[in-house]
Amino acid sequence: MSGNVPEKGLQLRTLVKESGELELSLIDVPVPQPGDDDVLIRVEATPINPSDLGLLVGAGDLSTLRKSGTDSHPVVTADIPKPGMRAMAGRVGQSLPVGNEGAGTVVAAGKSPAAQALLGKKVTGLGGEFYAEYRLLNVAQVMELPEGTSARDGASCFVNPLTALSFPETMRMEGHKGLVHTAAASNLGQMLNKICIADGVPLVNIVRKPEQEKILRDIGAKYIVNSSFDTFMDDLIKALAETKATLAFDAIGGGPLAGQILTAMEAAANIGAEYSRYGSAQNKQVYIYGRLDLSPTLIPPGVGMAWNAGGYLLTYFLQKIGAEGRARLRKRVMDELKTTFASHYTAEISLREALNPDTLKTYNEKRTGEKYLINPTL
Repeated sequence: MSGNVPEKGLQLRTLVKESGELELSLIDVPVPQPGDDDVLIRVEATPINPSDLGLLVGAGDLSTLRKSGTDSHPVVTADIPKPGMRAMAGRVGQSLPVGNEGAGTVVAAGKSPAAQALLGKKVTGLGGEFYAEYRLLNVAQVMELPEGTSARDGASCFVNPLTALSFPETMRMEGHKGLVHTAAASNLGQMLNKICIADGVPLVNIVRKPEQEKILRDIGAKYIVNSSFDTFMDDLIKALAETKATLAFDAIGGGPLAGQILTAMEAAANIGAEYSRYGSAQNKQVYIYGRLDLSPTLIPPGVGMAWNAGGYLLTYFLQKIGAEGRARLRKRVMDELKTTFASHYTAEISLREALNPDTLKTYNEKRTGEKYLINPTL
């Protein structure tokens, strides 16, 4: 290993205690030695995605945050309500690293030609544990960034880009003709719009605020409906009738929205159709891939008998399409990294700042269009 690499580095950890507390801390961990096919990355940029927050914060009540520790090794603690403790039972007592993806410079590499070829290069990787100063990964888990690309540019190469690409891919695989997406003005939603515009895929965007409508109009989105309007259901039915979209990806999860989408799909399918007491035979599918709302998902009567609602995880999709499919999607991400798949960040913070109670509360709100980036070198 290079003499410039220290023996230990900082890593952010999350712990659920038996006492009913969430503890977030920065600890010193040994910097691992690369095996033959491994590379050691000095992490320079790692995003805070909603999926990261699910592990980092879990069911913690951030209104109860308390700070302790030292300036160099801060600790923050929050209470976990009893229902949350039941949900967190499987991880009690386990100190867990966080951070699905990130980018940085390879500072040490194993003996294999593939590993040695990445030494000194900027790479992006997927594999967890990126909220740290150093991350060891197998070469199969990283991609070299194009010349002139910064770690900031490449930090979000996996979760949002591949998720956005997976939606139209799933549409084609399952025989649908168009898509519906909620939380549509998010970073992921903006990527999805660019993909669908380029590929000619009809996309119905569901937002909550006029400023979110403007974000999507500015990038060329055609179908935008606002769930806060009194005309929401009529607007949604009209957009679904025009696009023939029968597949939805819902980032909200809880509450009435998934049921409203299925109801509107059923209404659109029945326009001009002969009456059937069983409803339309058109299959309608809502996949829930996020849980911005933790309340139960409500599916009302009126959706007919040809519908499905279920969970959706990028990992399972990537397994389904195989190595060739994954390589094809990753190549598109690299080719369009600074256009279609460019991520915009609200703020760049250090590992220590990530544990500042005020900052933590702010990025945990998961506001549409806001995204935080951790730079462990700060």
